[in-house]
Order: sequence, then structure tokens, then C-alpha cells
Amino acid sequence: MLKDKTMTYISLFSSAGVGCYGFHMEGFECVATNELLSRRMDVQRVNKKCKLNSGYIPGDITQSAIKQKIYDEIDKWEKMGNDGIDVVIATPPCQGISVINHKKNDREINRNSLVVESVEIINRIKPRFFVFENVMAFQKTLCITPDEQVMPIGEYIRSALGAEYIISGRILNFMNYGSNSSRTRTLMIGVSKKYRNNITPFDLYPSFRPEKTLREVIFDYPRLEWGEISQSDFYHAFRTYDPAMRPWIHDLKESESAFDNADPAKRPHRIVDGKRVENARKNRDKYTRQPWDRFVQCVHTRNDQLAAQNTVHPEQDRVFSIRELMDMMTIPHSFRWVDYSIDELNAMSDVEKRKVYKEHEVNIRQCLGEAVPTEIMRQIAGRIKAAMQTKRSDAAEINRIIADNNLAERDNLIVFLRDNPLNLDIASLMRITELCNAHREKNAAFYTNKFIVNEIMGRLPVFNKEEIRILEPSVGAGSFIPFLFKQYENVPHVILDVVDIDPASLEAFSLLLNRIGVPANFTINQICHDFITWQPEHRYDLAVGNPPFSKLKKKTPAIAEALKANVNQKTNNLAAMFLEKCIRCSDCVSLVLNKNILASEEYTQTRDYLRTVKIDSIIDFGRYGFTGVSIETMCMIIYPRQKPKDTTVYSMKYNMQHTRSQEYLTDPAYPSFVIYRDEQFDEVAKKLRFDVFTVFRDRQITKANTVAKSNGNCLWVIKARNIDDDGLGITHIPDYDVYLPMQIAETVSASQFVNNERVYLTPNMTYNPRVIDNLPNTIPDGSVAVLIPKEDLRLTAKQKAFFSSEEYRRFYGIARNLSTQSINVDNNSVYYYGVLRDE
Repeated sequence: MLKDKTMTYISLFSSAGVGCYGFHMEGFECVATNELLSRRMDVQRVNKKCKLNSGYIPGDITQSAIKQKIYDEIDKWEKMGNDGIDVVIATPPCQGISVINHKKNDREINRNSLVVESVEIINRIKPRFFVFENVMAFQKTLCITPDEQVMPIGEYIRSALGAEYIISGRILNFMNYGSNSSRTRTLMIGVSKKYRNNITPFDLYPSFRPEKTLREVIFDYPRLEWGEISQSDFYHAFRTYDPAMRPWIHDLKESESAFDNADPAKRPHRIVDGKRVENARKNRDKYTRQPWDRFVQCVHTRNDQLAAQNTVHPEQDRVFSIRELMDMMTIPHSFRWVDYSIDELNAMSDVEKRKVYKEHEVNIRQCLGEAVPTEIMRQIAGRIKAAMQTKRSDAAEINRIIADNNLAERDNLIVFLRDNPLNLDIASLMRITELCNAHREKNAAFYTNKFIVNEIMGRLPVFNKEEIRILEPSVGAGSFIPFLFKQYENVPHVILDVVDIDPASLEAFSLLLNRIGVPANFTINQICHDFITWQPEHRYDLAVGNPPFSKLKKKTPAIAEALKANVNQKTNNLAAMFLEKCIRCSDCVSLVLNKNILASEEYTQTRDYLRTVKIDSIIDFGRYGFTGVSIETMCMIIYPRQKPKDTTVYSMKYNMQHTRSQEYLTDPAYPSFVIYRDEQFDEVAKKLRFDVFTVFRDRQITKANTVAKSNGNCLWVIKARNIDDDGLGITHIPDYDVYLPMQIAETVSASQFVNNERVYLTPNMTYNPRVIDNLPNTIPDGSVAVLIPKEDLRLTAKQKAFFSSEEYRRFYGIARNLSTQSINVDNNSVYYYGVLRDE
């Protein structure tokens, strides 16, 4: 971005710059543009895309010299005051990617590695945003990575860039998002994590709109005679062809094909040795007159041919003119194809016009067929600019606003939301609402960060139905709602039922909803009720949200009756109760949950229940889920009516993803779900005999009943930090060690293990497990777990060393699902303290 706030971009595989022209229209400056073919780069030059002539970089981007030219331009602009590239746009060639091309060979897969070149450049440049546009199958198509792996493109982009970017990929038919012709494409958008709490890819996608008909797009253009170039518009011209072909289409009505002519002489054919040989009908759209009142079909590169797809005018015996195609692709009339203005072109003689037309027509038409519709990119550019210009409030400012306006008082909050005197953005208003929830602790309501919701949306189902029903069981401030509006903007009717136990929350939500605006295709029903006792009247296509994580404090008769339907009768956790109810009433469930559901003994029955349904995805947020809250969260996406198959697990913290059999990850042989289980884990597991210990942890030894120095009648209190990292010894730590007087020691439960040589000690909460013998005349506090053998067992030196090995620590980390919080050694996790079979 320049000092005057002008934003900058780089375009890769830019063809004639049709899509990038949308960024030009929004005031972006192009630092560098790359295109293999010089004749297409010439089109960009005549549109004055780059301020510096050196910014036009034709050539093969796989060559280091070409990439270096791009980096050199960035350096030049940095000296001109540009603090970094705002956007990189990459539209790699789709040959070998398109689903039309079924026969892919190694060469074509390698060609897809042009995506890898784009990723390399993005990693080097580190723009604030990036945009990939390509065919529908883009994300699932294979590419070869720099380390010679073959993987789906979408997976590669996320693995290579996901550590620094929030990334979403959506398949959109552009005719419903601003283009005037059908064009189903993938848009992958990345947003630097610097902006993750304020801007997400979902904020940047173009807006939904009903498709236009061909009549709406080009009906008003004047009729053309054979070979005519319109006097008022050079680009509106009759593209001629062999006159012998004209009878094939002359008598056709809309939607009729020349192949269906009753007269054989009027069916497409060729003359071979004086005989007429009919052409094979390989594609039903060839030689077909297009209908006026249907959406505009996709513009292809061979739009100059009657024999190509969807090219014949609804009334006239010609293919569509360049100007008509430009309108289909939303290319403004200000766009130049040649180095003449439209007035200069129109003023030429017919001879001069035909010369210019002949020289450039094929290139123009090919570029049109390959282009990204200008309006699609213009909208993305406009949204990026608006997002960067929107004033955002950080956590400190939000807390000041709450304090200065006394928003903790409900009435003040309602007035503030209604008037929005500081003109805050909707995300800030949502955060304020959740922070000011008068019953926050009671209802365990917390603001769900935007980038978390963005990640969830990318994995929700796509519905091809006229009407769907969605349930939000604990709506709060409505963090999910704007995303649901965007995710399902193409569904004709969405009924969204939002439930919340707190009437004040729903009142605030209503005010926020007024600011967001409800799309015409959504009907929202607000339900003030305890979700546990609420009786849904319908089955839902989707249940999505962030249920409360607190414990049920009071079980009323109504709640007790409602909970009889639950499989897990042992838990008092509300989120687990919400999960079961959503599974019973929805075809797809996507809830943010405490990660301890994967492993805690409390949720054993819940896990048994989940093993019977399809767990499609698990998104592990780690501690990213809630600002200022030290719990680890995840999102499970479940299909209750489908059988278990494969489960995709994505770790946001480690930016890694894998897909495995659900039965493998939820194997009942283990007491917990092991979502990162892999072959290395299994190899270690084969060496070990599990379930050999029970565990004890002290909860009585505290700072209040210990002393800093021993008077000779005390026990040294062993803490986790005293146990050496290599597991070979124990260390006294000055100003850290404490002692427990004997008279107190005799009263605590841990006293049973004093001088007990059968038990072992291990740090209770650690990424690096290690096990030592119990020490004489010591007592462990709660930071140390006591491992109690279930049988007569003595650990060898080799065994104890194994617990401290990198091999075991990796195994144990996976067994604990790479958690960083709530990793106490409990009745379930102690199972994984296995002993070597050969010891």
C-alpha cells in the first residue's frame, strides 16, 4: 500500500488483463504483471495497466530470471513508498486440470505445478491477500510439490500458505455473482493472519444475484448483415464463415440444432470425393441457436466457430460479436483491445477496419474465452479496499468503549447498539455484545472469532434444494449468522431458527441483525428457550453454532425429562448435551466443542455414540477459538444419518491436514479418539503393553500448607519442574522448592505413597513425559502424577529411558491429540503409559 493509501497488486498468468481490469477500476496500482504470450501482454499495455513499463513481464514464470524481474519491480515500488504488495492474483492455465480433459498424463500433472510456482512467489512476496481463480475441479486436481509429492492443489495451497493465511475455497457459478454468462469456477482467497479477527475470505467473495438472460444482456444491439462492421461500434461485427454453412442454421428456431434439420442437405456435413458425409454429432450444443430467455452459456475460446459450443445468435445467422461477448464477460467499454480508442476505430474506412479486425480478432476471442469476468474481480478488489479502509477496534479499545459508555448495563448496551454513535463495524459490535452479556458466566457465552467461523463454513455441505432449514442452538450475538447468509445465498429459501435462553441476548441480536440486514432468501425465527427442553417442530438440514461449555447447575424436572433421551447420562456438560440433541434433530451437525470431548473419561459414552455416525471433519482450533480463554476447542462436522467412512482432520495450530478412516481414528481399542494417529504411532504401539497403571494426583497440598525451608521434620514436595527433562534424575531448585510439615503430611491423601517403592512419578501436565522412581522421604503435589502399577511391576532403566525418548514423546503427543491444555494424566490418558513388551 502506498502512502496515499492506494493499494497495489501483482497479476500472474494474466492473459489480456480482463479480470485484472476490475482492480484497475477500483483504483489499484499494478506493480507487475506476467503473461507467457506477448500478444496478450500487448493488450495490457494499451490499457496502461502498469505505471512503469518494466512492470510488463512477458515470459515463462518457471524461469528464475522472470521471477526475479517481478521481485525487482517490488523493490522499485518499495523505494516509491509502497509498504508491501496488497494482493497477488494467480490464474494458472487450466489445461490438464479441467474435468473436460479426462486423460491426464504425467506431463499434464507437471503442468499443474504452475500452481506451485505461484505459491513460491506468494511465499516470497507475502502479500496481504491472494486470489486463485480456476476451473471447478481446481482444488481436487493433483500437482507436484517441490519435495516431489503428488497432492491435491487445494491441500497443497493450504499446507504451503496456511501458516500465514486464512484460506477459503469456494466453487461459484459466476453468472450468479456478477458475470453475465455461466462460468463455474473455483475462487480460493487467502487473507494474512494479521487481519484474522477482522477480515476473512468470506468477507471478500462477490455478492450473489439472479442470473441474467441473453435478452437482458445483448438484445438491444443492432442487427448485422453478412460481414458488416457496425458504424457506431467497431467491436460489433458479423464474423463471416463458409457461405455453404449458412443454410444449416438459417431456418433454426431458438434451441434447435442443425443436426435436427429434416433436410439432410441442411445438416452439418462435408464433401468427400464428391459425396456428402454427415458430421458426427459429438456435442449437443454445436450448431445450436441460443434462446433469448435463458441464462447466457459459458463463453469458450472457440467462440468464433459455429461448430463450437453455444455460439449461434438467437435470430441472426452468425456467432456473437466481440462486443456482445464483452458484455457477457462484463468487460466495460472503456477496455481497449488495440492501441486505438473506439472513436478512432469507428472513424476508419471499411478497408482499414477489416485490416485491424483481421489482425486482432482471433487473439481477442481467445482471450475472451480464457478471461475472468471483469466484474468478479472488481467486486473482490472493492471488498478488499473497503475492508482495509474500515476502522477496526482492538481488544483494548473495545474494553475502553465498554467502560466509557457503561455498556455493562443492559439498557445502555441496547441504546448503544441501536444508535452506534461511534460508527463501529459489525464485528466490533458483536464483540461488545458478547463481552457485555450480563449473564456471561451463567450461560458461558463467548465471542467466536471470525476466522474460526470462516474455517467452519468452508467445510459445510452444499445444498441443491429449493428450501433448507438451519438451526443455531445458542445464537448469542450471532457470530455465525453473516457467514451463513453468505454460504447459502444461492439457496432460494433458507429458514433459520435461532435459539437462546437469554432474552437480553436475543434483544441485542435483533439490533445487530438490523445492522447486518437479512437477505431476501432468509426467514429468521427467534426462539427464546432453554435448548435442552425446547421441542423442535422440524428436522433440520444443518445445525451449526457454539454451544455453552459450562456445567448444568440445576436439573429441573423438565430438564431431567429431556435428558432421558441422551446416550451419555454421566456428563453435566451442556455442550455434550447440545451435541446429542442436535444429532437427533439434524442431518448435518457442526458445533464448536471443547477438545476434551475427544479424550476425557466423562465423555466415554458420547464417544461411543459418535462412533456410530459419520464424523466428516474435525477442525482443531487449539487455543485460537476464543480470545482470552485458555481452553482448546474444535469443530466436529457430523452426518448422523450416514455411516462412518473417512474423517478429515485439520490442525489450525500446526497447519496440517490428513484424511483417515473414521474407524481408525476412533478405534475402540483406545480409551480416546486419536485424531492424529498415523503409521509411526502404530509402530510404537506395537512395542507397548498398555493399561498397566492407575493414577493418583494430589489436590490437598497447596501454597498455604507448605513452607519454604525444612526444619528437619518435613517432607520435600516434589513438583514437575524438579523432575529432570531426561528422566534420569531430580533436581533441587532454590526459591522454588517447598516442604510439607509431617503433621500435615499425615492428613493428606498423598501420604499413602510416601516411601512406597512400588509407584512411579511423572509430571502431570507436560509435552515431554518422563517417569522416575518414587523418592524416599518426599511427597508429590498436584503437578506430579503418581503411577500405580496394576500388577507386580518394576520398570527397568531402559524402560524409564524410553518414556523420555523422542520416539515415545511423539507417540504420547499424538495419543493426547497434540493438546496443549487439559493434558492432565487422568484415568483415560494413563492408559498410554505403556511398557515395552521386550522388557
